[in-house]
Amino acid sequence: MKTISVDFSVSLGKIKPMNAVNNGPNGMTERGTTNFPAYAALEIPYARNHDASFYSGYGGEHTVDVHRIFKSFDADENDPASYTFGPTDTYTANICAAGTKVFYRLGASIEHGFKYGTYPPRDFHKWARICEHIIRHYNEGWANGFHYGIEYWEIWNEPDCRNADGSNPCWQGTDEQFIDLYEVAAKHLKSCFPEIKIGGPAFTAPKHGPLQLAFLRAVKEREIPFDFYSFHRYYKKPEQVRAAVETAKASLDMFGIRKPELILNEWNYIRGWLKEDWEYSLRSERGLKGASFIAGSMCIGQASDLDMLMYYDARPCGMSGLFDTDTMAPRKGYYAFYEFKELPRLGTAVEIDAQKENIYACAATDGCDGAIFITHYDDLDEAPSERVRLSVRGLDARDGVRAEIYLLDETHNAELVREEMLLGESFALYLNMKLFDTCLIKLMPIK
Repeated sequence: MKTISVDFSVSLGKIKPMNAVNNGPNGMTERGTTNFPAYAALEIPYARNHDASFYSGYGGEHTVDVHRIFKSFDADENDPASYTFGPTDTYTANICAAGTKVFYRLGASIEHGFKYGTYPPRDFHKWARICEHIIRHYNEGWANGFHYGIEYWEIWNEPDCRNADGSNPCWQGTDEQFIDLYEVAAKHLKSCFPEIKIGGPAFTAPKHGPLQLAFLRAVKEREIPFDFYSFHRYYKKPEQVRAAVETAKASLDMFGIRKPELILNEWNYIRGWLKEDWEYSLRSERGLKGASFIAGSMCIGQASDLDMLMYYDARPCGMSGLFDTDTMAPRKGYYAFYEFKELPRLGTAVEIDAQKENIYACAATDGCDGAIFITHYDDLDEAPSERVRLSVRGLDARDGVRAEIYLLDETHNAELVREEMLLGESFALYLNMKLFDTCLIKLMPIK
C-alpha cells in the first residue's frame, strides 16, 4: 500500500495553469457538429494557436500564421487592405467566447513537406512591423479589430527541430538568422507594447544544444526582451516534466538570466516517433492511458517550477486525446481535464506528495473545501493495481467531512462512484486504483 499525505493547512500558492492547451473550439461545421459546449465546460485558461492553419474548423490555410494573414510580403504593412484577418478573427472570437485566453504564436505552422512559411523573412524589420499590426488589430482595434488584451505573444516555433533525415520542418535559415529575427522582433514589439509578454522560441526541448545556448547567450548579451521561455517535451513518464524544467533553469543559470516564466507549451505521450512506436503512441494518446498520462503530467507540473503547461493538442487531430476527429465527441483525455478544473476553481495549492512511484497527485483548497486529483500511471501496460491510502489533515472537520469520489476509467467518465462521511482532525481515505485510473476526490466539511 502506498500512502499519500495531504495537508490542507499548508499553502503552496496558486494552482497554476496546468490545464492550458494548444488550440480552441471549432466553429459550427457544415454538417452541424461543434465541440464548443464541451470545450467551454473544461474552463481552459489559455489556448496557444499554433498549427491552427491545419484545421478547416478554425479557418484552415488562411488562419493565424503571419504569412497567411499578410499574404504578400511586398504589400504595404501599414495598409489594412494588405491583411486577411477574417478567419483568424472568427477563430479568436470562438476561443474567447469559451472563456479561454489566447496565447498567440507569431510565425508559421510546421511544414513537413513543401516549405513556404518557414523561410526567414526577407526583411526582419518589416516582419516585426507586420507582427506589430497584428497585435494592434487584436488588442487596439486597428483595422476594424478588437480589444482582447492578449498578453502572451510568442515568436516562432521549434527553430531547432530536426526530422529523421536531418531536415528542419520549422526554420529554413541559419541559427544566427533566427537569433537576429527574434532580437529584431522582440525589441520592436516590446517598444510598441511594453505591457505585453514577449517570449519564445518554443524549442523542441530545453536541452543544452548549440542553438539553445547561442540563443540564451544572445538574450543576455544583447539585452533581448524575454518575458517567458517556451519549450516542448514529448515523453512517456510524467516525471520527465520536472527534468525538462530543471534543464531549462540550468541553461538560464549558465548565462545569469533571471528566471522568466517557464512554459512547456507542447507535450503529449510519445514512446517513439517512428513506425510501430509512433502508431502505439497515437493509440495511447487517444485512450485511457493517455488520460492518466495527462493527469500525471499536470500533477508533476504543479509541483515543479513550471509556470504553465499547454497540452498538444485540443485541435481534433491524430494527437488529440480530447476530441474525436470526426464526431467531436470527448475522448478519455477530455475527462482528465474535466476533473482537474476543480483545483483552479478552489484556487490554492496545498502540500501533498506529488509522486509516489507510479501514483501522481495534487490538491487544492479555497480555505474551506478541498479536492485531491490523483492517478495511477505506469508506462508498463500490465502493471498491477495499487492500494492507496490518502492521509488527510488540515480541513475543518469538527462536524465531519463529506467525501465524493469521481472516477475516470474504462467504464466511467469522471462520474461520482462513491461517497463517505469522515471524522477527526486527520483521517484516511482508501482507494483501490487500477492501472490508469484517475480520481477527483472532493472534500466538503459539514457545517
